[in-house]
Amino acid sequence: MSMAMAGGAAHAQATGPIKVGFMLPYTGTYASLGTMIENGFRLYVQEQGGKLGGREIQYFKVDDESEPAKATDNVNKLIKRDQVDVLVGTVHSGVALGMAKAAKESNTLLIIPNAGADAITGPLCSPNIVRSSFSNWQPGYSTGVVMAQKGHKRAMTITWNYAAGSEAVKGFTEAFEKGGGKVVKDLNLPFPNVEFQALLTEIAAQKPDAVYAFFAGGGAVKFVKDYAAAGLNKTIPLYGSGFLTDGTLEAQGAAAQGLLTTLHYADNLDTPRNNAFRKSFALAYKANADVYAVQGYDAAQILAAGLNAVKGDLAKRDALTTAMRKTTVDSPRGKFTLSAAGNPVQDMYLREVKGANNEFKSIAVKALADPARGCKL
Repeated sequence: MSMAMAGGAAHAQATGPIKVGFMLPYTGTYASLGTMIENGFRLYVQEQGGKLGGREIQYFKVDDESEPAKATDNVNKLIKRDQVDVLVGTVHSGVALGMAKAAKESNTLLIIPNAGADAITGPLCSPNIVRSSFSNWQPGYSTGVVMAQKGHKRAMTITWNYAAGSEAVKGFTEAFEKGGGKVVKDLNLPFPNVEFQALLTEIAAQKPDAVYAFFAGGGAVKFVKDYAAAGLNKTIPLYGSGFLTDGTLEAQGAAAQGLLTTLHYADNLDTPRNNAFRKSFALAYKANADVYAVQGYDAAQILAAGLNAVKGDLAKRDALTTAMRKTTVDSPRGKFTLSAAGNPVQDMYLREVKGANNEFKSIAVKALADPARGCKL
């Protein structure tokens, strides 16, 4: 057993509070996403009377600034300095890759409530790492299915030049071309740059049947507004992974109306579980829940499944991680399970922007499992 492994086991005490370390973006492009994830997680814990598996929860926080270069230092503040039992993070795929490497080396439990980096449930997969969100491939793939079904033949893609963007585009292209379409050009720009003008001019010149976009947070707001301001929404339909319009609609206003996206959640899923969750979240935080809040909430549900199985005894690590991975999560998005690689197997929904909601239209792909290429557990 390495020293790091010993350190991970040493503070796995069976009494006292369980230490949960949030490593999330609290500043920058993704700040609002980090807050929603944390609020969702805390809401579930509050609903259980503040305890999971009979143990109080103590929180520690680090702002990761969506900065991959700082990922290792930041995660070590939680692993080594604060000696947390569980890591919860993050949004940015590049930062999450650094977290996953550190979690694997130190054998620290890691629940990822957003970042979709394919490698985390691919080559980096590990029994102590699970995800409560999606892989970048999933919403990309399901949007490709929808666009091909709608009869679009020539598409262009646009995203930031980083892991999440390129992986989402890869998933999109796989499904769109399988469905008979052709991607004629991939456009990108450095993260978190929002100077879209030259790329929009190129879209106008190429005249594709449709455009697939992957942006999130502040960048998604500006892209959707710029696309509409250029008049492109009148002639070239815009589609996207759901992050394009999730948590961003208020700021996008009229420019987002009618946009079609695919994601594993829709605001108005009319189920008792979702309705109760949205009501509870609104009462607690005076805000409407979004997909990020759901993913935070479900991260806590997955942790609870593990802790309940071992009655809060963290020393029973194998039983804990097995229970986490075998649970069926009763999520506001609909029930889902985890794949062998630790990624949700979930329905992907086609949604349309109406007013301030991403409204459910249909199931785009049922129980979509990420291919988890390269995962050897």
